[in-house]
Amino acid sequence: MANENGEQLDRRGFMIGSAATIGAAAALVAGSTELKAASTPANAATTGPQATAYTGDVIDGKKVVTSLDVNELEAGQTHRLYFQGAQAPTGQHWHVSVTVAKGARPGKRVVLTSGVHGDEMSSIHTVHTVMNQLDPTKMSGAVMAVTDISRPALESMQRRWPNQGRGLDLVDMNREWPGNENGLTAATRHAGLLFNRLLRPNADAAIDFHTGTTGFEVAAFNIGEIDRPEVKAMLDLYPVSQILNMSKSAYPTVLHNAFLDVGIPAFCPEIGAARVLDREMIALFVEGTMNVLKHYGIVDGPMGRTAEGMAVFVGNSGFPVLATAGGIVEHLVKLNDKVVPGQKVAIQRDSFGEVVAEYTAGVAGEISGQRSDAMSEPGNPLLFILFNKTAQDGIEIYPE
Repeated sequence: MANENGEQLDRRGFMIGSAATIGAAAALVAGSTELKAASTPANAATTGPQATAYTGDVIDGKKVVTSLDVNELEAGQTHRLYFQGAQAPTGQHWHVSVTVAKGARPGKRVVLTSGVHGDEMSSIHTVHTVMNQLDPTKMSGAVMAVTDISRPALESMQRRWPNQGRGLDLVDMNREWPGNENGLTAATRHAGLLFNRLLRPNADAAIDFHTGTTGFEVAAFNIGEIDRPEVKAMLDLYPVSQILNMSKSAYPTVLHNAFLDVGIPAFCPEIGAARVLDREMIALFVEGTMNVLKHYGIVDGPMGRTAEGMAVFVGNSGFPVLATAGGIVEHLVKLNDKVVPGQKVAIQRDSFGEVVAEYTAGVAGEISGQRSDAMSEPGNPLLFILFNKTAQDGIEIYPE
């Protein structure tokens, strides 16, 4: 994403103050290229399902697998397994929860993922709620849910994977896809194992659920390429009023784009604030996801609410408003509010209560995210405005 001075920023800057994923202050350069181990390509695994491989271990009554083919699971049942991921420094493995609702009849397979970032609770609850509504005896195909992809990040409810390579290094798992089973960090190896042996082989379509990050909340919106007919069909099934239309080429290393890279239609919902359960927003995305499962013929029943009849705002960029001072932030607009250039959107006061900064919108659009922490230091994103930028201005990053 470029700021108003034309500088390029890391997509993380859209969502986090220290760095979505940007305006008047300095920012980080987008996604450094990860070194790859020479011995094995990043995606050396299969292009289709591998045979299910059990380790023989059982954790809390659930069998452990190192690869999975949902076609081999018994039909008409819900299966709960652990997938063996990368090893922790102690030599034990990070085990990832896998739930498969295997329909009684053949059909499409949809993969639902969450927990790529460890502070995103509403995304996890959304997937849990969908899975708890499914009755495999009345389904076709299969729905697979993986809700704790970045296990070490979830253990402390923080955004990034705490990698122990050269001292503590916080790795954003959504810069690692499709991963590399022989890569230089545990996080990229974990991503490679998951993508090659669990996610990709079992998906005809995929949805990767996220929220805002700690200290920054977002509106209910979806990120996806509307020029891809299968993706557009899914986006239209959600009763949310914002879409960020983002090209895969902007950030190929995020999970839903890794699916797109191998021909699997995918997109990314964004569900409010981190570290909390926003039940009102969750309900919207549960309804939309059930619509997607009906769209693919996995479950029966009438469609719920969709985008039809809604005033959906579609933008291709996010304009950042970054703090230029430290102090307490007072927002003058709310999520989903329309703004125009020059409109005052926030003010900031110091410890004496004096106004030290005022912030205005630089574009016409809708508020898609705002800082939820009441204090800010210079450089933190205060707001993001979803808007449409012309093609000649280049590709923008997206918030997630």
